[in-house]
Amino acid sequence: MTTPDAMSPDAMPRTLVAFHAHPDDEALLTSGTMAKAAAEGHRVVLVVATDGALGLADSGYGGPDELAAQRWNELLESARALGVARVETLGHADSGMGPETFPDPPGKRRFITVDVDEAAEALAEILREEDADVLLSYDENGGYGHRDHVRVHEVGARAAKLAGTPRVLEATVPRDLLVRALHLVARFYRFPDDFDMASFERAYSARRDITHRISVGRFAAQKRASMRAHASQASADGDADRTLAAFLRIPRPLYDVVFCREWFRDPLHKGPVARDIFGGLPPRAARTDTKE
Repeated sequence: MTTPDAMSPDAMPRTLVAFHAHPDDEALLTSGTMAKAAAEGHRVVLVVATDGALGLADSGYGGPDELAAQRWNELLESARALGVARVETLGHADSGMGPETFPDPPGKRRFITVDVDEAAEALAEILREEDADVLLSYDENGGYGHRDHVRVHEVGARAAKLAGTPRVLEATVPRDLLVRALHLVARFYRFPDDFDMASFERAYSARRDITHRISVGRFAAQKRASMRAHASQASADGDADRTLAAFLRIPRPLYDVVFCREWFRDPLHKGPVARDIFGGLPPRAARTDTKE
């Protein structure tokens, strides 16, 4: 394997901004990539759109305000485990998962009700401050379709244009691989009655649309620590089970295999599947000003 020359553009320290909907989303889809970038000397910034106050959790965590405060502290713990340099929030309220849009809580607006350009400008301000090289966002499905995740896709794409950020990578999973894995897991694990296996056949991205496949096996410990930090999201009342809790029960050797890769989609990428999120970026001084 060849190593980039120390003075080449691919060897220069870069800045990665990861944009997520709720505290804990970073742990599942991008934490390995974030930890890898930080370990290689790049600056990593984490931005969440909402407070996560409507996340499912054991009632012992209290009401929405108490849960939001807990989840912010969990986010900071996750960030420390990943080597994140800066954590920010756009300050919006969690929109929830069901068909109903709840009234805005005092002093906040549900993320889904905020104008895309308004939210994008707030994110673009952070991208400009950081002179970001890469923005991590979500694919157009918002992964599994959560409306806050879909809005992250919309806001992230717009913010990158406003700020002139040269690369947007949409965090995703090859859906065919995911469906096969779920059917395999179903042989050994009984999913909750309301678990809709068929919904995953429409979720995330087709394998042919994956443009970046990042090996993060060396950072499995950091990814697991990031997941473990979000204790509230591994909790539930009664006998209910949570996906995060199930992931954390996977024995470490198998966990390292299951979570050894992360996937992204870049609509502008041409050529074979890339292994480096920063590869091929122009030197900072050579960027074309594309701000609007």
